[in-house]
Amino acid sequence: MEKLLRNLVKLAAKVYYNIIYGKKKEFKYIPASGKVLSYEELANMIDASLDMWLTSGRFNEKFEKEFAKFLGIKYALTTNSGSSANLLAITALTSSKLGEKSLKKGDEVITVAAGFPTTINPILQQGLVPVFIDCEIGTYNIDANKIEEAITSKTKAIFLAHTLGNTFDINKILEICDKYKLWLIEDTCDALGAKYNGKNAGTFGHISTYSFYPAHHITMGEGGAIATNDAQLYRIIMSCRDWGRDCWCPPGKDNTCQKRFKMQLGNLPFGYDHKYTYSHIGFNLKITDWQAAIALAQIKKLPEFLSKRMENANFLTQKLKDLDQYLILPKVNENSIPSWFGYLISVKSNDKFSKQELVEYLESNNIGTRQLFAGNVLRQPMMTENDILLRIGSSELLNSKNLTEEHYKMLPNTDFIMNNTFWIGTFPALGFEELEKVSHIIHKFIEERIEK
Repeated sequence: MEKLLRNLVKLAAKVYYNIIYGKKKEFKYIPASGKVLSYEELANMIDASLDMWLTSGRFNEKFEKEFAKFLGIKYALTTNSGSSANLLAITALTSSKLGEKSLKKGDEVITVAAGFPTTINPILQQGLVPVFIDCEIGTYNIDANKIEEAITSKTKAIFLAHTLGNTFDINKILEICDKYKLWLIEDTCDALGAKYNGKNAGTFGHISTYSFYPAHHITMGEGGAIATNDAQLYRIIMSCRDWGRDCWCPPGKDNTCQKRFKMQLGNLPFGYDHKYTYSHIGFNLKITDWQAAIALAQIKKLPEFLSKRMENANFLTQKLKDLDQYLILPKVNENSIPSWFGYLISVKSNDKFSKQELVEYLESNNIGTRQLFAGNVLRQPMMTENDILLRIGSSELLNSKNLTEEHYKMLPNTDFIMNNTFWIGTFPALGFEELEKVSHIIHKFIEERIEK
């Protein structure tokens, strides 16, 4: 009877979906990003709702397994955002369970200033010192050749994003990490499905992070994940995500270790309930089964989504390559197959027009644009209005409030990105009709400016 009732509810929902959402979407405004949902996601959400299970449950358990399988990695844990995944990655590396390898306050983490702030925020939130390295123009990833000169005895980790789906120079950075015994965190929030030497991005470092916000390659609304091949890190991450507790029982299950009342940890009495024993100063960053239900439908479509993103990026390259006198188009890293989150364009220095003028023209013609997130994060109010210790390359310790133009000039490509770079959409709902319009408007703008 229950199965019959569920099917009746889902049948009614399918009729609703087909009437309300079944038509192909027409874009009056061509956005830079967006989600692609169909009836399968709705059916899964209904199933999760009818379970009346309010936290993570069977859908989450299945999605974590499916996601780890897709990546080719041992362990995956969901969390409530990609930003939370980044926070968990850094927090896990400060665990006392790692002994001498744990990150301590004042230790240094190499990163870049051109990117999303929540790659950098956890470094600051854990009392660590970010060391900013300049980027390459074209790939917009870290200039790996400039990393070693910035390493000191305090350098303990490298934390980098694969910029907009284009992988950084993983071979070079792995060599550096091995040489100096550094942790590597791959922020793969914008690069799910990207390949390097035939392997998925996010499977090379000690920890990788992912975002399932609606703009990303797959979505669960708000949500993210964190992955690792290291069993100890997996347990630490789970503890930090789940209030800091030492117990690893999933919601609704008790005593999976068969030692719930047979341990003595900290200065607690012997036999104190392991379910209420805490080994880390943690958070509650879990998801609900509704979110996992959506993602479980989405991951089945991921190969198709990735193929469409690549197709769209290749189309834009073909349409815009004749403008190379004025524009820098994306450069794919050697050994890399990108999973384009968006299509980065830089305006070359010229006396005809600026990036700002081109972006405003596109927006006025109903074409969505985005900056490369913070541009140069060192210039953001979060840095200029707070006392934050940092280094730029091989510099001495600096205070973010006291940075001058001379300091910013130490990251010339990062400033170029801030002033000259933006991106447009490649997400799967966009077809060649929309991208043809994007190309036409860009050509029209440049032709008008050249003629003046």
